[in-house]
Amino acid sequence: MLRVATRAELRQALERRPGRIGFVPTMGCLHEGHLSLVDRARARADTVVLSVYVNPLQFGPSEDLARYPRDLERDAALAAARGVDVLFAPDDAEMYPRGTPEVRVAPGPLADRLCGRFRPGHFEGVLTVVAKLFHIVRPDVAVFGQKDYQQAVLVRRMAEDLDFPVAIEVAPTVREPDGLAMSSRNTYLSAAERVRACALFRGLSRAQEAFRQGERRADTLCALVLRTLEEHDVRPQYVELVHPETLAPLAAAEPGSVLAVAAFVGTTRLIDNVILG
Repeated sequence: MLRVATRAELRQALERRPGRIGFVPTMGCLHEGHLSLVDRARARADTVVLSVYVNPLQFGPSEDLARYPRDLERDAALAAARGVDVLFAPDDAEMYPRGTPEVRVAPGPLADRLCGRFRPGHFEGVLTVVAKLFHIVRPDVAVFGQKDYQQAVLVRRMAEDLDFPVAIEVAPTVREPDGLAMSSRNTYLSAAERVRACALFRGLSRAQEAFRQGERRADTLCALVLRTLEEHDVRPQYVELVHPETLAPLAAAEPGSVLAVAAFVGTTRLIDNVILG
């Protein structure tokens, strides 16, 4: 695996590698969820590029930028073992050479829902850095995870609306044996909180089973999730049933509807979702 830190080094490396480029953008602290995206990119491209960059634009002033987990050497070892061809690990000066950018990507009303209601400016930061990375890497396909469902919807819409020549793939959420969605922020959880965190998926699973049994009312499905969170002393931020493309709230579920949750386990904010049916 080749490891580079500048766009010039990356361009030089990719010029020597003909064929399709697959891209997996990450903020590091890699886990099996990230590595499954590498597998998906490998199946669709000749060269796989993985980026590790903790993007300051997508963190609010009271969020966890300073303590976000970072271990580039560990990430590099995991990426190499999984078959990544090029690891791109720029610093802030490389990504934003003129400092905080004045021109950014406006995500529009899709960012006003779900997580965007509680994290103003977050998706503007996400789309801005993803747009820059697309221009730098020039991938044929980029792979994102279903766990960050709203992010995936926004990135796909940006690629379509702004004519980025890249196919957006969304890979299924990878879970721990007990169902907890893999996330870099799981490292914040104490042992007791780690047990309680399973409530997110348990609640979603209860709602999924109710849907299979014929329940369609959004309020009933959401209430099943909320009740499960309450039973495990997990504080919900939102539980919503939404349309898979517009993210608009739904009164009744149908196959393909997305049931999404954000909740606090102690001070750690976690998100998860299921696609009903």
